[in-house]
Amino acid sequence: MEAVEPGRLLRLRPEMKLPGRAWLQFEVSPSATGSVIRQTAVFEPRGLLGLLYWYALYPVHGLIFGGMLRGIARAAARADAV
Repeated sequence: MEAVEPGRLLRLRPEMKLPGRAWLQFEVSPSATGSVIRQTAVFEPRGLLGLLYWYALYPVHGLIFGGMLRGIARAAARADAV
């Protein structure tokens, strides 16, 4: 875990080896109907290998991270219904 601000921010750093530095961040802000969550993936490539890694996996990351955020939203909706 890189940073936590309860009820507002969670920033995670992967434990896997990558050709660069990476973070996955979730920010929560209030809205008129509840809360809005924003997910941001940050990658700082190291050298040519890092750039090749990022651009080769960019489409896959979109699917993975999009699915992750939808899953979080579904779990929150279920928890709200209980």
